[in-house]
Amino acid sequence: MKKFMLIFTGTSYEDLGFSPEEMQNRMDRWFTWHEKMSAEGIVHSGEALHDSITRISGPDRVTTDNVAIESKELIGGYYVVSAADLDGAKKIAQDFPDYDLGSSVEIREVMEFDN
Repeated sequence: MKKFMLIFTGTSYEDLGFSPEEMQNRMDRWFTWHEKMSAEGIVHSGEALHDSITRISGPDRVTTDNVAIESKELIGGYYVVSAADLDGAKKIAQDFPDYDLGSSVEIREVMEFDN
């Protein structure tokens, strides 16, 4: 089995103005997906991410603090999952709960190095 990172991009829930009930419904969809992957033994890790960003770049190590919403795409979270191949990872991504919000999943195979 190979490892794949599923990177979730889209709109911040805070910007959508969900009611507490809508937010709970949305979170229940995420928990259901996570429980399904856990039961199948394919999820290794995953987290939601805060909107704040600290970026360090360049030879002078310039630090810039920003809010993710000001970026082109908001990366809201990720999962690392196991799948036989890219098609398997795409199948796992079919259950992503935020497609209806216009969000998307970027799939990247994780490089594994021999020690």
